[in-house]
Amino acid sequence: MTYEAVIGLEVHAQLLTKTKIFCNCSTAFGAPPNTHTCPVCLGMPGVLPVLNRKVVDYSLRMALATHCTIASESRFARKNYFYPDLPKGYQISQYELPIAERGHIFIEVNGGEKRRVGITRIHMEEDAGKLIHDPYRPISAVDFNRTGVPLIEIVSEPDMRTPEEAGAYLRQLRAILRYLEICDGNMEEGSFRCDANVSVRPAGSDTLGTRTELKNMNSFKHVENALTYEIERQTACLEDGRDVVQETRLWDPAKGITAPMRGKEEAHDYRYFPDPDLVPLVIDTKWIEEIRASLPELPDAKKVRFISDYDLPPHDAGFLTSSRTLADYFEACVKHFPDPKTVSHWVMGSVLATLKSQNKTIEDSPVSSERLAELLRLIDSGVISGKIAKTVFEEMATSGKDPEAIVREKGLVQVTDADAIAEVVKEVLKDHAKEVSDYKAGKTKLFGFFVGQVMKATRGKANPKMVNEILKKMIDHD
Repeated sequence: MTYEAVIGLEVHAQLLTKTKIFCNCSTAFGAPPNTHTCPVCLGMPGVLPVLNRKVVDYSLRMALATHCTIASESRFARKNYFYPDLPKGYQISQYELPIAERGHIFIEVNGGEKRRVGITRIHMEEDAGKLIHDPYRPISAVDFNRTGVPLIEIVSEPDMRTPEEAGAYLRQLRAILRYLEICDGNMEEGSFRCDANVSVRPAGSDTLGTRTELKNMNSFKHVENALTYEIERQTACLEDGRDVVQETRLWDPAKGITAPMRGKEEAHDYRYFPDPDLVPLVIDTKWIEEIRASLPELPDAKKVRFISDYDLPPHDAGFLTSSRTLADYFEACVKHFPDPKTVSHWVMGSVLATLKSQNKTIEDSPVSSERLAELLRLIDSGVISGKIAKTVFEEMATSGKDPEAIVREKGLVQVTDADAIAEVVKEVLKDHAKEVSDYKAGKTKLFGFFVGQVMKATRGKANPKMVNEILKKMIDHD
């Protein structure tokens, strides 16, 4: 029997507010343990939470960007569970009346095929603290700095069927969050976290199988690998006539397996009830339209524009618009050097390769878009060759100097004197008489060998186009 997977994802995105959701404590990452806390986020008796308006603004931005219906009235609830990193014994979240529901985004799979993935709901909630387990003793410490940090939880419909689709969905969701500048999407620091619900069923069936929830996945690759393993495990269970147990499982990236953590909770296990300390949140049309007017151009729309305005292939346009800062860098460079395809080639090639080798992102690029445009103008005007330009770019990225200064200091100006190039060609042909004879006998692939020898003799400074023209003229008419 053939089985298919049914996958739904729950994403927690930490919002980029300066203060927590219900108090004025800082949300900055990396502070000493338990220094960003107060009686409110620690749940001391007699304190009252006050909702941070910026959290609502950011939640509305995401709701509009994902085509959700925004509730005119929503409210907060207490989600009760007892764990050492939850000081109040409950988490303030939303339950029956979330801020937004029934949205969707589109993902691309199988080389460009578009798939719609529904979004069940988006709701606001506060984060819990962080347990730090002692690797040598059977004790744990708790850091409450993260307690009360604002989150939105984005719950998808079970519309995905493969780990690759799940990965594409997460990448698209993170791109939207980062375009909106409401979440940095850093999975390693926990500001973008994913839990996956997965089940398998006979292909073609409409009945959902027993699902498991996967946790402890802090990269896209981990999510895809964990889903792949779990789908294979559940399929093997069904083929062996065994039942799949509904439970929460942890992904172990070192072993490449999932392992049971606890039985899967249902909503009634949390004993939700409306939080009596927080009044219902009322959102009017004016507020929504103010947020809508502030939205930036989003990834899908920007990709379409890049294809239309810059005549880029869909793959290149998709790559360049996967990050707002990368797209801005590309457009800033095109503004100074209006040849989009050349700029795209350089940004996707040398620029990103150099940044990767330096462990930097485009935001930290040591070569500004204006400086890259200056380098491309030197190539376009024939001052340097494309090959030399790569050497110049590496020096720019290391020293921070402008390209003209590097070319001048290192004597890298391209040789465009036809007579000088012709003399070098003559010497190359004279030194390789046997290869010339073989070329004339039909081994035409040797032409590239001769070009290489001329470039080597001129230390890469000869104009490649002129080398080809002069060489062909001399070797074919010798």
